[in-house]
Amino acid sequence: MKTNSEPALTRGSLDEKALLDLESRYCSWGDTVHYAKELTFFKEAKGSFLYDRAGTEYLDLQMWYSAANFGYRNEKINAALHRQIDTLPQLACQYLHEERVLLATKLAQRIEKTFGVKGRIHFNVGGASAIEDAMKVVRNHTGRNHTFAFMGGYHGRTLGATSITSSYRYRERFGHFGDRANFIPFPYCFRCHLGLKPETCGMACLRQFEKMFESEYYSVVNPKNNKSEYGAFFIEPVQATGGYIVPPKDYFKELKQTLNKYGILLVVDEIQMGFFRTGKFMSIEHFDVVPDIVVFGKAMTNGMNPISGIWAREDLISPQVFPPGSTHSTFSANSLGTATGLAVMDLIESENFEESVPKIGAYFLKKLGELKKKHRNIGHVEGLGLALRMEMCGDDGHTPNRELTDAIMNIGLSGTLTAGGKKRGLILDVGGYYKNVFTLAPSLYITEEEVDLGVALFEEALLRALKARV
Repeated sequence: MKTNSEPALTRGSLDEKALLDLESRYCSWGDTVHYAKELTFFKEAKGSFLYDRAGTEYLDLQMWYSAANFGYRNEKINAALHRQIDTLPQLACQYLHEERVLLATKLAQRIEKTFGVKGRIHFNVGGASAIEDAMKVVRNHTGRNHTFAFMGGYHGRTLGATSITSSYRYRERFGHFGDRANFIPFPYCFRCHLGLKPETCGMACLRQFEKMFESEYYSVVNPKNNKSEYGAFFIEPVQATGGYIVPPKDYFKELKQTLNKYGILLVVDEIQMGFFRTGKFMSIEHFDVVPDIVVFGKAMTNGMNPISGIWAREDLISPQVFPPGSTHSTFSANSLGTATGLAVMDLIESENFEESVPKIGAYFLKKLGELKKKHRNIGHVEGLGLALRMEMCGDDGHTPNRELTDAIMNIGLSGTLTAGGKKRGLILDVGGYYKNVFTLAPSLYITEEEVDLGVALFEEALLRALKARV
């Protein structure tokens, strides 16, 4: 029963102080909100910008972990969602609707045209759930529980997905509910696991992986029959949470040759890098390799609906081998998500992101390179399309500097920057092995003027953070 001392819980009736008080008492802190020191309430979003309750404009350079690739309040995508709400907003997923079939067909045909392999689409809710569906397809086909994954890889925080996510922190409180992956070093050339240089290493990290198959005593294969107890290698072609790390061009091509020899499937996680984030429909297209399974989500609906999916080769997922009920979720293939996803695919077909994204990405990377030359604390910049990284370091240009990174992020969230002639904020995402990398994933429609603004805002935040530490 409500007492006189309790605030009225109606929208717009409370100030931020009252809302923060309620949040501190009633909201779980088990998500990632409290990673940040500055807790900001946002009220509106449009294009590349978010707006807080006071109307302060924040340039968003992470676009919801690359979920809103096509900008906030995209008119074509939003219109599709409105139409679906007014016609078929809800439908149990054991029944068919037109948008489900059309979206699956467009996705499957696009992937088939790219890789020359027929496959099928299976939908689910959220990227981690799709990862678990991929794990089921792998186990069903190979009969093997063990998998390979990369150090620095992130595939989600459900119980199954954490077994192939390299961070022990996500499993520490809960123990093991499945077989943990064998984690292999990712080709992270700026911080080589072996302390080598990319121009002379000969991809030594890959050679080490290949060596694991030379003897039965290396624990992964029986050389007498070439059977491995590992069913799949789960990869991100460009590591996302790990810090937007771009591997050498031929790495995955050579890796796949080894996997094929021992019947190990290549499962490609495109949840954050898919839908033209890197300038290709799927980022694996940059590396001249054909995947066996592709996992996707996030930008498929521009962040408007939590729908995800997998594409798998026909022989892995045909009705004969993966029959009805093999995996399911109440909201998988929901009508709002499929309608919005279909609008995203229609948008992709009407535009030339394969040309525009590399062009604006090259401009952004050039500006980051110029910024790096001015500031020794920026140790490394790199990018593929509009997946860009900026690694913050100590004064030596190499030692990871998490404190500086956190300070810059929180200054951006404070909404007190002034570059561009008015008070603004800057939305940045932090990743990397040492939490010292800004992973930049702006809207695919970002303009050169917005890039210039973002660089100016970042430099202002950097200078303020450096001044504060003196």
